[in-house]
Amino acid sequence: MNILIAGGAGTFLNNILIKLHKEGHKVSVLTGNRFADKDAYQKNFEVYKFQYDASCLNEIFESVSPDVTIFMGAFDTNFEWKNEEADSVKYTASLANILMGYAMRGKGRFIYLSSHEVFGDNHDADITENLMTSPDGFRAQSIYQGEQMCENYRSNRDMDIVTVRFDHLYCIPEKRADIKDVVTSMCLEALEEKTIHYAKSTFLSPLYENDGVEALYRIISCAKHNADVYHVSASNQISEEELANLVRDNMNPECDVISTPGTSAYRCVLSNRLYESEFGNPRFMDLATIVKRIATTMKKKAYVFLTDEETGLSFTQRLKKKLGWFISTMIPFLENVIIFIPCFMFYNRAAESSYFARLDIYLLYVLLFAIVYGQQQATLSALLAVAGYFFRNTYEQTGFRLLLDSNTYVWVAQLFIVGLSVGYLRDQIIKLRKENEEEKEFLKQQIEDIQVINSTNVRVKDVLETQVVNQTDSVGKIYGITSSLDQYSPEEVLFYAARTVSELMKTEDVAIYQVSNADYARLFSSTSAKSRVLGNSVRYTEMGDCYEALRNRRVYINRKMDGRYPLMANAIFENDEMQMIVMLWGLSWENMTLGEANKLVIISALIQNAVLRANRYILALEDQRYEEGTKMLEKDSFRTLLDAFLKAEKEDLTECSVIRVKTDQSNRADVIGIIEKSLRTSDYLGNLGGSEVYALLSNTTEEGATFVLNRFLEKGLEAAIVEEGTI
Repeated sequence: MNILIAGGAGTFLNNILIKLHKEGHKVSVLTGNRFADKDAYQKNFEVYKFQYDASCLNEIFESVSPDVTIFMGAFDTNFEWKNEEADSVKYTASLANILMGYAMRGKGRFIYLSSHEVFGDNHDADITENLMTSPDGFRAQSIYQGEQMCENYRSNRDMDIVTVRFDHLYCIPEKRADIKDVVTSMCLEALEEKTIHYAKSTFLSPLYENDGVEALYRIISCAKHNADVYHVSASNQISEEELANLVRDNMNPECDVISTPGTSAYRCVLSNRLYESEFGNPRFMDLATIVKRIATTMKKKAYVFLTDEETGLSFTQRLKKKLGWFISTMIPFLENVIIFIPCFMFYNRAAESSYFARLDIYLLYVLLFAIVYGQQQATLSALLAVAGYFFRNTYEQTGFRLLLDSNTYVWVAQLFIVGLSVGYLRDQIIKLRKENEEEKEFLKQQIEDIQVINSTNVRVKDVLETQVVNQTDSVGKIYGITSSLDQYSPEEVLFYAARTVSELMKTEDVAIYQVSNADYARLFSSTSAKSRVLGNSVRYTEMGDCYEALRNRRVYINRKMDGRYPLMANAIFENDEMQMIVMLWGLSWENMTLGEANKLVIISALIQNAVLRANRYILALEDQRYEEGTKMLEKDSFRTLLDAFLKAEKEDLTECSVIRVKTDQSNRADVIGIIEKSLRTSDYLGNLGGSEVYALLSNTTEEGATFVLNRFLEKGLEAAIVEEGTI
């Protein structure tokens, strides 16, 4: 999907970006700030550095064409809420502009992120979505007004707009600016003041950011939803006193935990029931575990959180950073005084020399600083020169006589006139240069804006080109779809290849078999129950006419409608050896033509390229993937493979089971050897970091895994089938 997120950089937004990128979505970010640092955002598709009131907002929506638009709302770091009245107006106007841009496009889903702050009163029971809100303060009222604006657009224009309220969201901070929630604030207080304050009789339910991201993703990716407002909460009540004690135990047991006087009873815990009834339980992280991580991070980077500065800077660098403006200002004055000393000494010597008597070293000295630094330093150098001149000439005559000498005033006037004139010209030149640079930067920004706006015209042209190239069944269309396999990891390519064939061949029943030896091929991925009708293993050499056609590198077309064979099949070869067989069911009679057969050949060849790249990548890392001397995958490699199988199983592209076998150091090698001999060539053996060994059985149901389990038990191994969701 194409997803547009509007919000300033922060830990919550970056965690959302990481999740969406991991799931393979194309994400664009509208920063809301023209001067935003692009590097502050996690990897994404495109960053639009525009304010929310930019005139080209509609063009951005047209350019991105988002299926889902997310406004960070209560968690948008562009709004610091230091001047609450001004930020309140800015917040409401920004949301109105984004909603207008979304409404102009007229399709896709809009998600507004709200928070528990819209409920300011005490609530004895968990707060449900239909309870009356009670915002307290400009920030809470602005967030609530945002909800109302979304509700107006939803009801009046019948748009797919969802409001998601998060309950006391907290994070593992990376810097001091990330500390905005009650959990991290207590940790910082313990770090700074060795005391922790809490509000008595106050109860809340903190929600970890990563859990919030997982919950939000289910709303983003769902095909449809039943409600318009959802609460996302850990639903585990804890008092601020208990939280303060938990923070103290992890941060510093010597901290004092102090109750804040004058606080009334307050309980704000959002109910998670509506969300769980529709999307299930996201399995929220334990608060104590995350507090321990926060404490470890903040104590390790204490300097960052105490000073809000980067670590690794030397004392000189930190001093320069703090006093940089003062040092940079003082350097010209110091240079002026230092250069004056040799000029003064030279003037004293030159006054007695017949060769240098007419050389006015002070005039040159003033001119030098006028040219380099301008009027300010020219004035200082002229004053120093006058002081040096008077000091030297008092050797030969009294100061009173020197003051009565008209030549003295002529020389001083000459010195100041020349110095100030040259300094003025220098300052004007620098000013003109700065103005030119500013104008250049402004024009450069205008050009960038024009380029962004013009992207709409370019996209229209591209659409017309696409309509010409991507005619039905054209090679361009086929290549465009098959190349999407490149976005998947090497372990996932074959799973999604079946879905790609299904899309291109216009059938819901596709299976891909991997040839395991000279007689048998084993099912790797499939798109439906019908496509698995031949079973997990097929002896393809006994498939009569089908095998003959595949062996001769022809596409098999089941014109006799023989129920034992697929309606169409094609083999993929590598180095004259059959590697895979693509089988199709559910084709209409009109599509069982030579043209469709040729299309299947092209599709198979393009899929083969993606599979070959994936296999070569895996082969190149083979030494790093397996434990030395065994066929057991290392932890990271096995986890990646296991995640690929589980994800494909959820999408009904395969079936798999996992058996866990307990081992210890004394029998580990023997157990691995026994398991290796008991597994098929299509199964995998690996570990997840502990002493246990895991067997991943591909295309095997729990019933089929029972036979393998009994085989392990008969050989004296302590094994069990791992239930889904517990790995």
